Amino acid sequence: MNRTARLYALVEELRAAAPRPLTVAALAARFEVSTRTVQRDLQALMETGVPVRTTPGRGGGWSIDPDMTLPPIHFTTEEASALAVALAAADAAAPYAAAARTAAQKIAASMSGPASAAAQDLAARIVALPSPDHATVRTAVEQALTTHTVLRLSYTDAAGRVSDRVVEPAGLLTAKGRWYLIGWCRTRRAGRGFRLDRITAAAPTTEQAQSHDLTELLRASAAADAVRPTTLAPLTSAP
Repeated sequence: MNRTARLYALVEELRAAAPRPLTVAALAARFEVSTRTVQRDLQALMETGVPVRTTPGRGGGWSIDPDMTLPPIHFTTEEASALAVALAAADAAAPYAAAARTAAQKIAASMSGPASAAAQDLAARIVALPSPDHATVRTAVEQALTTHTVLRLSYTDAAGRVSDRVVEPAGLLTAKGRWYLIGWCRTRRAGRGFRLDRITAAAPTTEQAQSHDLTELLRASAAADAVRPTTLAPLTSAP
């Protein structure tokens, strides 16, 4: 069993035993590896965000919260290839790019057999030209969107004019490989779109933003015909 398959199997072993903890020795015997290998694997799972935890002392061991993990997922080779392409498109300039990388690690750990081989083969044949990584700006935009708070930013428009704005974020628009923050601009008192790679500085605040309908903000704009991507339908319709 290779390491990727073993990481996935470790999660499932802990899920099956939950809430009872399992010792490193028991897991090592189960997978016929050393206790050091199991300890290293469990640490790797923790670092990628898998909710495994350890309880010290007599009767302790490693456990996982089954409500915080997914049951086994079986991808077809086509689905695995599609995921590889989608994750490759989430470059450093895209919103939530850092989270996409950890998601990729979790997905890779859940795949095995032909699906895993197909994804690995295609991933090895995808290259990308790097774009500037404005990590501070991206993080500020992500935080404002996630917490529904007001965002202060400096923006350079297509004509090269620089302005400072106070924005109430409403959502994201993607078009022709570009990402835009859509929101209510308090400075202009109107709905506006801000191309992420033209935001030169951004800082979230603690002030709660008012709720704005994304479709209404886009009305009468060049993006008035924007629709939700069909691939996101399972997420938007989830209970």
